[in-house]
Amino acid sequence: MTAEVLSSLASAFIFGLLGSGHCVGMCGGLMGAFALGAAPGRRSPSALLLGYNVGRVVSYGVAGTLLGGVGWALTQALGQWPLRLLAGGLLVVMGLYLAGWWQGLLTLERLGQGLWVRIRPLAGTLLPVASLRAAVMLGMLWGWLPCGLVYSTLLWAASQGQAGHAGVLMLAFGLGTCPLLLLTGLAGARGQRWLRRRGIRQAAGSLLIAFGLWTCIAVVYHKALGPHHGHMATHHAINGSS
Repeated sequence: MTAEVLSSLASAFIFGLLGSGHCVGMCGGLMGAFALGAAPGRRSPSALLLGYNVGRVVSYGVAGTLLGGVGWALTQALGQWPLRLLAGGLLVVMGLYLAGWWQGLLTLERLGQGLWVRIRPLAGTLLPVASLRAAVMLGMLWGWLPCGLVYSTLLWAASQGQAGHAGVLMLAFGLGTCPLLLLTGLAGARGQRWLRRRGIRQAAGSLLIAFGLWTCIAVVYHKALGPHHGHMATHHAINGSS
């Protein structure tokens, strides 16, 4: 596994971890329902909560793989550099959101409203959740809830140009969102306060911005010097063999 792949996986996980305060706002009520809704003799709230999050993370992986296939097709048609440049730009945008310097990502949530209108009634049939199977299925449906945080990460993952890699990146992002959503009670409140500390969010956001800018600069550099570099490499190879 290359350093670039590891860094992209780390970026996806960090963005999920430190962006999960947004997830709490959207899923917090459902988390509370799991904590309070278990009846005697049925699955424990913690098991249902875990099952829900497993389903939710799986849905992110499926979405990443599907959209990653589109990214792969675009790579075949346009080449890799446009999508790599898009990936770097999206990292910068995500870093700005994570640091609290720009909230433009929230406008992406409007894109999924049409799909969610169709999925929401299906999710409603699984409530109240009384079994682990229902919890997993609910998580798989709830993972399609319109969310600018998820959509931006999904676009970034798809811009990698590989369906499998995009799916893995979305799994890493989903795993990053799990700790805060799995915590309950006092521990959850403490975790949320820690993740919302301004300094922590700005530091993490700055790292993503730096990585995004580095990606963009590398793409532009190799695009500008690629043909010349290739010509020089051929020239040296010929001279070396003569």
